[in-house]
Amino acid sequence: MTKNKMVCDVETGVCGEVGEETMETIDLNKPQKTIDLYYVTDPICSHCWALEPVFRKFEEQYGQYIKFHTVMGGLLEGWDGFADVQNGIGGPSDVAGHWREVGEQTRMPIDGSLWYDNPVQSSYTPSRVFKVIQQKDEQLANIFLRRAREAVFAFNKNIGEDQVLIDLVNNLGLDGEKTVKEAGLSSGQQLLDQDFELAGSLGARGFPTIVMVNEENKGVKIVGARQLENYVQGLEQVLSTDNIQAQKLPTLPNLLEKEPLLFSKEIEVMYDLEQNEVNAFIQKELSEVEYQTGEVLNELFLEKR
Repeated sequence: MTKNKMVCDVETGVCGEVGEETMETIDLNKPQKTIDLYYVTDPICSHCWALEPVFRKFEEQYGQYIKFHTVMGGLLEGWDGFADVQNGIGGPSDVAGHWREVGEQTRMPIDGSLWYDNPVQSSYTPSRVFKVIQQKDEQLANIFLRRAREAVFAFNKNIGEDQVLIDLVNNLGLDGEKTVKEAGLSSGQQLLDQDFELAGSLGARGFPTIVMVNEENKGVKIVGARQLENYVQGLEQVLSTDNIQAQKLPTLPNLLEKEPLLFSKEIEVMYDLEQNEVNAFIQKELSEVEYQTGEVLNELFLEKR
């Protein structure tokens, strides 16, 4: 005879009997309410690159409330007829100054000189690769997006070129040539078109755009790279509470396991440090971890060996 136990739902007050074989463990620390967060972005969006430190901390502290969805928005189909009047961009060479300015203001390193001699012709190319990987593994797709941004912004590589993309995908442990070839098929563009449609339905007209939506389909839209408190306030609004709990931040060794290349600004934002405190913090926290530091565009970076 199966021994039954009484279980009550603390929210509704409804009680009932369940057999032991059907019982499941309930994590009382897990939030009862969660939301969907749609991050509309593009691989060559400089302000999205600038947002990385804040968005990473937001995810670490409040990810327990959120199901994340990365959506490609389509920044640059091609240069024929393209113009970004607001930022004074009418051709590839105009992007270099804009990128450098964003990098200097935010201290997420951006080179940008490729726009003079080897410009990205379309951001759709890496976006399609992202979509193909995403069909197989969402987490790996987001890692690819990070690696692509590192490549184009900090290390001045043209992520519109097949060989650069093949190398990036190979380094993820996937077949780069096969993936890039698949992304070039009409099916790859169809996947991207689905994202464009979703971005349109979310009202995203610029990047980055973050839309948080609750179970009642009510949401908050935040446009542009903002401060951490803006995203926390947005989360509180869609959850209809001002009592959300921040999770403990990961230690630097644990963070480096997740993200093996970190720039100084990311460490500063994550741990509330001043720039001149970062070196000592690294030495203290990583005394038993193999790592190396270097500089790119006068910005310190930390890399796991």
